[in-house]
Amino acid sequence: MMVDSKPGLTLGTIVLALIPVLLLGGVTWFLVRGGAVAIFRTDLPAVERIHVLRHTLAPDVIHLDVVNSGPDPVSIAQVMVRGAFWHHDVTPSRTLQPLDTARVTIPFPWNPGEPVEIQMLTSTGLTFGHEIEVASTTPRPTAAAFGRFSLLGIYVGVIPVALGIAWFPFLRRLGRRGLGFLISLTVGLLAFLVVDSFFEGLDIARGLPGVYHGVALLVLGVAGTYLVLLSVERTARGARGPGRAGASGVLIAWLVALGIGLHNLGEGLAIGSAYVLGELGLGALLVVGFTLHNATEGIAIVAPILDQRARLSRLAGLGLLAGGPTILGCWIGAFTYSQLWALLFLGMGAGAIVQVIGAIVGRRPLSETLSPLNVFGLVAGYLVMYGTGFLVGAA
Repeated sequence: MMVDSKPGLTLGTIVLALIPVLLLGGVTWFLVRGGAVAIFRTDLPAVERIHVLRHTLAPDVIHLDVVNSGPDPVSIAQVMVRGAFWHHDVTPSRTLQPLDTARVTIPFPWNPGEPVEIQMLTSTGLTFGHEIEVASTTPRPTAAAFGRFSLLGIYVGVIPVALGIAWFPFLRRLGRRGLGFLISLTVGLLAFLVVDSFFEGLDIARGLPGVYHGVALLVLGVAGTYLVLLSVERTARGARGPGRAGASGVLIAWLVALGIGLHNLGEGLAIGSAYVLGELGLGALLVVGFTLHNATEGIAIVAPILDQRARLSRLAGLGLLAGGPTILGCWIGAFTYSQLWALLFLGMGAGAIVQVIGAIVGRRPLSETLSPLNVFGLVAGYLVMYGTGFLVGAA
């Protein structure tokens, strides 16, 4: 069968491409205007949903940022605080169209450390609740606040990763078998981070309104980041040329640091937001737990370059790339926390680490990867991360 076609972008080709687009736009306009939807209209009540995206507390004032996550308009008629109707304001409007957002401002003399239960009543009588488990003043983005959360990110991200990298001179003295064990240990460490990031992302996705398709966003972060980094790695390998195994090891080290940095960005988001909500006790046990947990990430970073000369500038750069995003995550979590951003960053961290695992394993023969000592190293790495993560959770 012959197809009569002329290659190239011509005016006729553009017109042929625009015809389906215009027809689709017309059909969509017809549906939105109610032409076809009117057939399915009934006398059933509207489907109303209100979701609280974030709450902020100032002295004697509570702010709720809400979104209409349902398919129909919804009007906020009343607000109850601890079972009593309370004065409030809704801006910019009490009536929210689908996906519209508004701020509910409630003058209420809350007490630090106490829970606050809030109910929002719509014009049809439906109620939507939100509970503030531990009331505490939301920090304002001042220089002092940025400094405090920077220190928090340094304590739980930068310092632990730097301590792990500081093992570099010791790790270089290991023999071939010891190095193989260490690389397998690294894969086990990274495998735990993938599982941890993905299931933490699923927890956040379940808390999002269905209209945001949280699981789909998580998968986008994982798959998109994996494919982007895979393309970057292959392009860099081709640019460096064959026969440069050392350069390949350096590239993998930077990819490991990037993957861990994305993971720590999501971790910082959780830390900053939990601190603001009063759910995070900054005791010695918590600091020790995060130090142990993140120090093992430093081992994963330097493992691919143990056959290289120690360059302080390179090690410092790798440490900042892996641990520095924790500070940024703490800032975002404390001042502008968003579940959508947290979900996307966790997915990106998981996808980056999956690509890194593939790059590490792909450099080694299968028989070497599956040797008893290396399999033991892989399991040991996973259990180390599990143990330190358990310590963090118990804090």
